[in-house]
Amino acid sequence: MTLMETNTQSKLQLPPSLLQATEPIQDLLETASLYLHIPFCHTRCHYCDFNTFAGILPLREPYVRALLQEIEMAGTMARHEDGRKRRSRTIFLGGGTPSLLNVNQITRLLQACFQSFAVDVDAEITMEANPGTLNQEQLSGIRKAGINRLSMGAQSFDAQLLKTLGRIHTPKEIVQAVQYARAAGFTSINVDFMFGLPGQTMQHWQETLERALELRPEHLSLYSLIVEEGTPFQDWVNDGSITPGDEDLCADMYEYADELLRQAGYVNYEISNWSLPGYHSRHNLTYWQNLPYIGMGTGAASSFAGRRFSNEREPAEYIKIIKTHRLPTVESEEVGPAQAMSETAFLGLRTAMGLHLPTFEERFGIPFSRFVGDRLQLVEEAGLLEHEDGWLRLSARGRLLGNEVFLRLLPE
Repeated sequence: MTLMETNTQSKLQLPPSLLQATEPIQDLLETASLYLHIPFCHTRCHYCDFNTFAGILPLREPYVRALLQEIEMAGTMARHEDGRKRRSRTIFLGGGTPSLLNVNQITRLLQACFQSFAVDVDAEITMEANPGTLNQEQLSGIRKAGINRLSMGAQSFDAQLLKTLGRIHTPKEIVQAVQYARAAGFTSINVDFMFGLPGQTMQHWQETLERALELRPEHLSLYSLIVEEGTPFQDWVNDGSITPGDEDLCADMYEYADELLRQAGYVNYEISNWSLPGYHSRHNLTYWQNLPYIGMGTGAASSFAGRRFSNEREPAEYIKIIKTHRLPTVESEEVGPAQAMSETAFLGLRTAMGLHLPTFEERFGIPFSRFVGDRLQLVEEAGLLEHEDGWLRLSARGRLLGNEVFLRLLPE
């Protein structure tokens, strides 16, 4: 059973702001969300396979200077033919641990984005942070710099589980970080937690969620542990040192969380994401709605102008390439119409909203029914899909068997 397969809620209650596009799809396709990758960490967590590095903190300033150059070059690359700057609705500083940068460095990065792109006045500007790296003065500084949404990787309120994960913060520091953020003026806070951890019981999970709700963050992201290749966790699983939660327990944990959060007023708008009404992540929905985005920094990926491309992963090499006044792209592929349609459908159906069929037709110039042909006939007859007011989404049964639907949407 996968995470997608654990959601068995039969009727979706979604706010109008999520069900209706705020502006025409053709306008949204002319924008580009911005992602800035900050690869620094004090230590690498035992489960992490992200493009992050410990022990290279002296590279922070050279890296920031290189990233400033890349932002300028990317802005030039993304300009319209008539020279207008590309509009951006969201900016996301991810990592790694972006909160290891100082306020001056964060301010300079945001200023570069505003200089090179036409960033909306009300843009959602998110920064990821480790609760163990935050203090009141820093949070006040980054709020003044323009960060208006904070995303904190808390992972658990159990001290022993945090040690198992290799996290550097304590449960007390999670609470303290949220209090500091509120005092700094943050009114949009996300907190990440993980389930299916080695040694994690349902009681651990219930206690973590209860303590999380006491903080009343506007957004919660809940992720099932995936043991990734090349991580210490994989070695420990292989030698029997640790045992992750089994699939049935993970499913129970997910369903418990979904029900608890719904009762508390949160909307499960995407598989792993819940928000209070109006606080869904616009940046994350960029990915799920298959809209354009430009990633900058080591290993960052982009999907823009019919092309998917990614950057050099190693920080020193990345800095060296930027010094030659070249974009650090190392992989690139064209995305044809059939692939774009397939991915838009696949990603849309993985959200609680589903796929908006009139928007699909407006975007690609053909009805979804013509694109998909009879490929979904069997799963529709089996009751895995439901239609409602121009939306196509997985039914309750379909969410249990989502892969049966997704496989039929892959490019032939």
